[in-house]
Amino acid sequence: MTGTGWGTGPAAGDGIALVRLVKSYGSVQAVRGVDLVIAPGETVALLGPNGAGKSTTIDMVLGLTRPDAGTVRVFGLAPAEAVAAGRIGGMLQTGSLVEYLSVRELVEVVASMYPHPRGVDEVLAATGTAAFANQRTTTLSGGQTQRVRFALALVADPDLLVLDEPTAALDVEARRDFWSAMRTVAEGGKTVLFATHYLEEADAYADRIVLMARGRVVADGPATEIKAKVGGRTIRATLPGTDVSVLRAMPGVTAADRHGESVVLTCGDSDAALRALLDGYPQARDVEVRGAGLEEAFLQLVGGEEEQR
Repeated sequence: MTGTGWGTGPAAGDGIALVRLVKSYGSVQAVRGVDLVIAPGETVALLGPNGAGKSTTIDMVLGLTRPDAGTVRVFGLAPAEAVAAGRIGGMLQTGSLVEYLSVRELVEVVASMYPHPRGVDEVLAATGTAAFANQRTTTLSGGQTQRVRFALALVADPDLLVLDEPTAALDVEARRDFWSAMRTVAEGGKTVLFATHYLEEADAYADRIVLMARGRVVADGPATEIKAKVGGRTIRATLPGTDVSVLRAMPGVTAADRHGESVVLTCGDSDAALRALLDGYPQARDVEVRGAGLEEAFLQLVGGEEEQR
């Protein structure tokens, strides 16, 4: 995908505001009092285990589902009004494309529904769909289908892009191209809200991460802040033939594991653990000390949370 110029289009108004959102499906409470404010121009990643309430929250922002309680405002408008005005573009992971149209025809049809759409050729180029623009939607691969969904979200020239698992079915190269195109779009002043299972995408591309579990927001902030919520560091070293049970008993160590010739120490006090390691095992080499990554923070912050719809 090759990004094109997307102007300075400001997301005017007050941004996106979710206030005490509640949504249930029968006896299952999928969203439980979510409060969230996204400023115009922010790129926000929505993370959480399956059943955390991410997709339900996204559906309410898009106006596909109405909350049982609480309110959603998008640039000062109700979601349905914002969609009708072309202010929101959505890329969902479910739902099929209209059959038997070519990709170009489908993008043209969707563009005709909005007051100020982007040029179809421009959108096809930006999303990497130009190469198969004359192909019928019924013949597309999973990755090609995702690219077309992206084109359909962009063609309205929305102020807010809402993306639910946007890189599902894309290979590594296609994922990199997707985010290159998204960066270009975001730099034009667009607001982006995306849900993903790829933690490295959230870490690399989001200005801010919102972590959900059991229908609630459990953490909200830049990736560095989310990581800092998890205490402790890990020490990795090459140390063949060492009994990990002895390593677990060292000062400052809370857990120890072996991976081939390497050992990984999870530490409550990494300074004490490092001193004990080097004093007791001067033959240790390739020693690395690092803080918690986003994956560790994710697992600790949602640990013990039950999955639900």
